[in-house]
Amino acid sequence: MRPSWGLSLVMKAHGSVGFVIGLAVLAGCTGGANPPVPTPPPAPSAATPVGTESPTPSNQAPSGVTALLRQAASVAAAPFEGEGWRLLLSGDSLNGWEEIDFAGRGEVRVESGLVVLGMGSPFTGLRYTNAFPTMNYEIALDAMRVMGSDFFCGLTVPVGDSHCSLIVGGWGGGLVGISSLDGYDASENETTKFMSFEKGRWYRVRLRVTPGRLEGWIDQEKLINVDTRDRRISVRPGEIERCMPLGIACWETGAAVRTVQWRPVSGPAGPLPGKRN
Repeated sequence: MRPSWGLSLVMKAHGSVGFVIGLAVLAGCTGGANPPVPTPPPAPSAATPVGTESPTPSNQAPSGVTALLRQAASVAAAPFEGEGWRLLLSGDSLNGWEEIDFAGRGEVRVESGLVVLGMGSPFTGLRYTNAFPTMNYEIALDAMRVMGSDFFCGLTVPVGDSHCSLIVGGWGGGLVGISSLDGYDASENETTKFMSFEKGRWYRVRLRVTPGRLEGWIDQEKLINVDTRDRRISVRPGEIERCMPLGIACWETGAAVRTVQWRPVSGPAGPLPGKRN
Protein backbone atom coordinates (compact mmCIF):
# COMPACT_ATOMS: atom_id res chain seq x y z
CA MET A 1 0.00 0.00 0.00
CA ARG A 2 1.42 3.37 -0.99
CA PRO A 3 1.26 5.95 1.84
CA SER A 4 -0.83 9.02 1.15
CA TRP A 5 0.77 12.30 1.87
CA GLY A 6 -0.17 15.97 1.96
CA LEU A 7 1.36 19.40 2.40
CA SER A 8 0.53 21.71 5.33
CA LEU A 9 1.85 25.14 6.23
CA VAL A 10 1.88 26.28 9.87
CA MET A 11 2.56 29.85 10.94
CA LYS A 12 4.09 29.57 14.38
CA ALA A 13 4.61 33.26 15.30
CA HIS A 14 1.51 35.45 15.82
CA GLY A 15 3.65 38.49 15.05
CA SER A 16 4.39 37.11 11.62
CA VAL A 17 0.67 36.77 10.94
CA GLY A 18 0.05 40.40 11.90
CA PHE A 19 2.94 41.57 9.73
CA VAL A 20 1.51 39.76 6.72
CA ILE A 21 -1.97 41.22 7.30
CA GLY A 22 -0.49 44.71 7.57
CA LEU A 23 1.30 44.40 4.27
CA ALA A 24 -1.93 43.21 2.64
CA VAL A 25 -3.86 46.30 3.92
CA LEU A 26 -1.14 48.67 2.76
CA ALA A 27 -1.09 47.09 -0.66
CA GLY A 28 -4.88 47.49 -0.92
CA CYS A 29 -4.70 51.20 -0.13
CA THR A 30 -1.91 52.16 -2.51
CA GLY A 31 -2.06 49.64 -5.32
CA GLY A 32 -5.18 50.81 -7.13
CA ALA A 33 -7.18 48.09 -8.87
CA ASN A 34 -7.03 44.69 -7.38
CA PRO A 35 -4.65 42.37 -9.22
CA PRO A 36 -6.23 39.42 -11.05
CA VAL A 37 -6.78 36.36 -8.94
CA PRO A 38 -4.43 33.59 -10.05
CA THR A 39 -6.13 30.58 -11.62
CA PRO A 40 -5.76 27.61 -9.28
CA PRO A 41 -3.98 24.57 -10.64
CA PRO A 42 -6.26 21.78 -11.90
CA ALA A 43 -7.32 19.25 -9.31
CA PRO A 44 -5.26 16.09 -9.37
CA SER A 45 -6.87 13.35 -11.39
CA ALA A 46 -7.77 9.93 -10.01
CA ALA A 47 -5.41 8.28 -12.44
CA THR A 48 -2.63 6.03 -11.23
CA PRO A 49 0.27 8.17 -9.88
CA VAL A 50 3.28 8.65 -12.08
CA GLY A 51 5.73 5.80 -11.69
CA THR A 52 3.07 3.30 -10.59
CA GLU A 53 2.19 0.43 -12.91
CA SER A 54 -1.40 0.23 -14.02
CA PRO A 55 -3.23 -2.61 -12.31
CA THR A 56 -3.71 -5.76 -14.33
CA PRO A 57 -7.36 -6.34 -15.27
CA SER A 58 -8.93 -9.13 -13.21
CA ASN A 59 -9.42 -11.28 -16.29
CA GLN A 60 -5.87 -10.91 -17.51
CA ALA A 61 -2.81 -12.68 -16.10
CA PRO A 62 0.28 -10.59 -15.24
CA SER A 63 2.77 -10.50 -18.10
CA GLY A 64 5.31 -12.58 -16.16
CA VAL A 65 2.77 -15.34 -15.59
CA THR A 66 1.71 -15.27 -19.23
CA ALA A 67 5.31 -15.68 -20.35
CA LEU A 68 5.87 -18.50 -17.85
CA LEU A 69 2.81 -20.38 -19.07
CA ARG A 70 3.81 -19.90 -22.69
CA GLN A 71 7.21 -21.37 -21.93
CA ALA A 72 5.64 -24.25 -19.94
CA ALA A 73 3.33 -25.10 -22.83
CA SER A 74 6.32 -25.42 -25.14
CA VAL A 75 7.95 -28.14 -22.99
CA ALA A 76 6.92 -31.59 -24.17
CA ALA A 77 5.50 -33.99 -21.59
CA ALA A 78 7.67 -36.96 -20.65
CA PRO A 79 6.29 -40.41 -21.57
CA PHE A 80 4.29 -42.19 -18.88
CA GLU A 81 6.15 -45.24 -17.66
CA GLY A 82 4.50 -48.59 -18.20
CA GLU A 83 1.40 -49.50 -20.16
CA GLY A 84 -2.36 -49.29 -19.87
CA TRP A 85 -2.68 -45.58 -19.16
CA ARG A 86 -6.09 -43.97 -19.74
CA LEU A 87 -6.66 -40.25 -20.17
CA LEU A 88 -8.64 -38.45 -17.46
CA LEU A 89 -7.91 -34.80 -18.24
CA SER A 90 -6.21 -33.17 -21.18
CA GLY A 91 -5.35 -29.54 -21.59
CA ASP A 92 -7.95 -29.09 -24.32
CA SER A 93 -11.14 -29.09 -22.23
CA LEU A 94 -12.57 -29.79 -18.79
CA ASN A 95 -14.77 -32.63 -20.02
CA GLY A 96 -15.58 -34.93 -17.10
CA TRP A 97 -14.46 -32.35 -14.53
CA GLU A 98 -16.12 -29.46 -12.75
CA GLU A 99 -14.77 -26.39 -11.06
CA ILE A 100 -15.30 -26.52 -7.30
CA ASP A 101 -17.07 -23.38 -6.10
CA PHE A 102 -14.68 -22.63 -3.26
CA ALA A 103 -15.25 -19.21 -1.71
CA GLY A 104 -12.45 -16.93 -2.90
CA ARG A 105 -11.42 -19.34 -5.66
CA GLY A 106 -9.18 -18.24 -8.50
CA GLU A 107 -10.03 -18.43 -12.18
CA VAL A 108 -9.85 -21.83 -13.89
CA ARG A 109 -9.10 -21.74 -17.59
CA VAL A 110 -7.87 -23.97 -20.38
CA GLU A 111 -5.17 -22.57 -22.61
CA SER A 112 -2.40 -23.87 -24.85
CA GLY A 113 -2.85 -27.46 -23.71
CA LEU A 114 -2.77 -26.56 -20.00
CA VAL A 115 -5.38 -26.32 -17.26
CA VAL A 116 -4.51 -23.21 -15.28
CA LEU A 117 -5.71 -22.86 -11.68
CA GLY A 118 -5.55 -19.22 -10.62
CA MET A 119 -4.43 -18.30 -7.12
CA GLY A 120 -7.32 -18.56 -4.69
CA SER A 121 -7.98 -17.26 -1.22
CA PRO A 122 -7.36 -19.92 -0.26
CA PHE A 123 -8.47 -22.77 -2.57
CA THR A 124 -8.90 -23.30 -6.30
CA GLY A 125 -9.73 -26.78 -7.56
CA LEU A 126 -11.39 -29.28 -9.88
CA ARG A 127 -13.41 -32.42 -9.16
CA TYR A 128 -13.89 -35.45 -11.40
CA THR A 129 -17.55 -36.12 -12.15
CA ASN A 130 -17.44 -39.68 -13.54
CA ALA A 131 -16.99 -43.08 -11.93
CA PHE A 132 -13.47 -43.92 -10.77
CA PRO A 133 -11.90 -46.99 -9.09
CA THR A 134 -11.43 -47.01 -5.34
CA MET A 135 -8.55 -49.51 -5.22
CA ASN A 136 -5.80 -51.09 -7.36
CA TYR A 137 -5.03 -48.12 -9.55
CA GLU A 138 -2.29 -45.65 -10.29
CA ILE A 139 -2.89 -41.99 -11.18
CA ALA A 140 -0.32 -39.55 -12.58
CA LEU A 141 -0.19 -35.99 -13.87
CA ASP A 142 2.17 -33.15 -14.62
CA ALA A 143 1.84 -30.17 -12.26
CA MET A 144 3.74 -26.93 -11.76
CA ARG A 145 3.67 -23.90 -9.49
CA VAL A 146 2.93 -20.70 -11.38
CA MET A 147 2.90 -18.24 -8.49
CA GLY A 148 2.67 -18.29 -4.70
CA SER A 149 4.49 -20.48 -2.20
CA ASP A 150 2.18 -23.21 -0.94
CA PHE A 151 0.94 -26.48 -2.36
CA PHE A 152 0.41 -26.44 -6.10
CA CYS A 153 -0.97 -29.97 -6.22
CA GLY A 154 -3.32 -31.42 -3.67
CA LEU A 155 -4.38 -34.68 -5.31
CA THR A 156 -7.36 -36.16 -3.47
CA VAL A 157 -8.17 -39.79 -4.31
CA PRO A 158 -10.38 -42.65 -3.11
CA VAL A 159 -8.81 -45.36 -0.95
CA GLY A 160 -11.34 -48.15 -0.53
CA ASP A 161 -14.27 -46.65 1.34
CA SER A 162 -12.25 -43.60 2.39
CA HIS A 163 -10.09 -40.87 0.77
CA CYS A 164 -6.75 -39.13 1.24
CA SER A 165 -4.76 -36.31 -0.36
CA LEU A 166 -1.21 -36.30 -1.69
CA ILE A 167 0.10 -32.81 -0.90
CA VAL A 168 2.91 -31.46 -3.09
CA GLY A 169 4.66 -28.20 -2.15
CA GLY A 170 2.85 -27.34 1.09
CA TRP A 171 3.91 -25.59 4.29
CA GLY A 172 5.93 -22.80 2.72
CA GLY A 173 6.63 -24.57 -0.54
CA GLY A 174 8.53 -27.81 0.02
CA LEU A 175 6.42 -30.37 1.88
CA VAL A 176 5.29 -33.65 0.34
CA GLY A 177 3.09 -36.10 2.23
CA ILE A 178 -0.23 -37.85 2.71
CA SER A 179 -3.13 -36.21 4.52
CA SER A 180 -4.19 -37.91 6.65
CA LEU A 181 -3.05 -41.05 8.49
CA ASP A 182 -4.66 -41.73 11.87
CA GLY A 183 -5.73 -38.10 11.94
CA TYR A 184 -2.22 -36.73 11.34
CA ASP A 185 -1.83 -34.66 8.19
CA ALA A 186 0.99 -34.44 5.65
CA SER A 187 3.24 -32.44 7.98
CA GLU A 188 2.80 -34.78 10.94
CA ASN A 189 3.12 -38.42 9.86
CA GLU A 190 5.81 -40.76 8.53
CA THR A 191 5.15 -39.75 4.91
CA THR A 192 6.41 -36.19 5.53
CA LYS A 193 9.22 -35.24 3.15
CA PHE A 194 10.71 -31.93 2.04
CA MET A 195 12.16 -31.02 -1.34
CA SER A 196 12.73 -27.92 -3.42
CA PHE A 197 10.19 -27.04 -6.11
CA GLU A 198 11.06 -24.52 -8.81
CA LYS A 199 8.41 -22.14 -10.07
CA GLY A 200 7.61 -22.74 -13.72
CA ARG A 201 8.96 -26.30 -13.80
CA TRP A 202 6.86 -29.39 -14.54
CA TYR A 203 6.85 -32.22 -12.01
CA ARG A 204 5.43 -35.66 -12.70
CA VAL A 205 3.24 -36.56 -9.71
CA ARG A 206 2.25 -40.23 -9.37
CA LEU A 207 0.26 -42.08 -6.71
CA ARG A 208 -0.44 -45.83 -6.47
CA VAL A 209 -3.30 -47.14 -4.32
CA THR A 210 -3.41 -50.85 -3.48
CA PRO A 211 -4.72 -52.84 -0.50
CA GLY A 212 -2.57 -52.04 2.52
CA ARG A 213 -0.25 -49.66 0.66
CA LEU A 214 0.16 -46.12 -0.62
CA GLU A 215 3.11 -45.35 -2.91
CA GLY A 216 3.95 -41.96 -4.40
CA TRP A 217 6.61 -40.49 -6.67
CA ILE A 218 7.75 -37.03 -7.74
CA ASP A 219 9.44 -37.50 -11.12
CA GLN A 220 11.53 -40.66 -10.62
CA GLU A 221 11.96 -40.33 -6.85
CA LYS A 222 9.79 -42.52 -4.65
CA LEU A 223 8.84 -40.41 -1.64
CA ILE A 224 5.77 -42.24 -0.31
CA ASN A 225 5.80 -45.93 0.61
CA VAL A 226 3.58 -46.54 3.61
CA ASP A 227 1.82 -49.57 5.06
CA THR A 228 -1.83 -48.62 5.51
CA ARG A 229 -3.03 -51.82 7.15
CA ASP A 230 -4.85 -51.05 10.39
CA ARG A 231 -4.50 -47.33 9.70
CA ARG A 232 -7.26 -44.74 9.59
CA ILE A 233 -7.12 -42.98 6.24
CA SER A 234 -8.90 -39.67 5.71
CA VAL A 235 -8.59 -36.24 4.17
CA ARG A 236 -7.81 -33.30 6.40
CA PRO A 237 -11.09 -31.87 7.76
CA GLY A 238 -12.17 -28.73 5.95
CA GLU A 239 -12.76 -27.40 2.48
CA ILE A 240 -10.50 -29.90 0.75
CA GLU A 241 -13.16 -32.51 1.50
CA ARG A 242 -15.03 -30.98 -1.44
CA CYS A 243 -12.43 -32.50 -3.77
CA MET A 244 -13.71 -36.00 -2.98
CA PRO A 245 -13.89 -38.53 -4.48
CA LEU A 246 -11.22 -37.43 -6.99
CA GLY A 247 -9.96 -33.89 -7.30
CA ILE A 248 -7.01 -31.54 -7.77
CA ALA A 249 -6.58 -28.34 -5.77
CA CYS A 250 -4.02 -25.68 -4.90
CA TRP A 251 -3.80 -23.46 -1.80
CA GLU A 252 -3.01 -19.71 -2.03
CA THR A 253 -0.93 -20.61 -5.06
CA GLY A 254 -1.40 -20.45 -8.81
CA ALA A 255 -0.81 -23.76 -10.59
CA ALA A 256 -1.04 -25.51 -13.93
CA VAL A 257 -1.68 -29.18 -14.68
CA ARG A 258 -1.74 -31.26 -17.81
CA THR A 259 -2.20 -34.84 -18.98
CA VAL A 260 -3.91 -36.50 -16.01
CA GLN A 261 -3.97 -40.26 -16.61
CA TRP A 262 -4.72 -43.44 -14.67
CA ARG A 263 -4.31 -47.18 -15.09
CA PRO A 264 -5.38 -50.33 -13.24
CA VAL A 265 -2.70 -52.22 -11.30
CA SER A 266 -2.65 -55.52 -9.46
CA GLY A 267 -0.49 -54.71 -6.43
CA PRO A 268 2.28 -52.55 -4.98
CA ALA A 269 5.16 -51.49 -7.19
CA GLY A 270 7.77 -52.65 -4.67
CA PRO A 271 8.39 -53.83 -1.11
CA LEU A 272 7.99 -51.77 2.02
CA PRO A 273 11.12 -50.03 3.36
CA GLY A 274 13.44 -52.56 5.00
CA LYS A 275 11.54 -55.58 3.65
CA ARG A 276 12.29 -57.90 0.78
CA ASN A 277 8.68 -58.39 -0.30
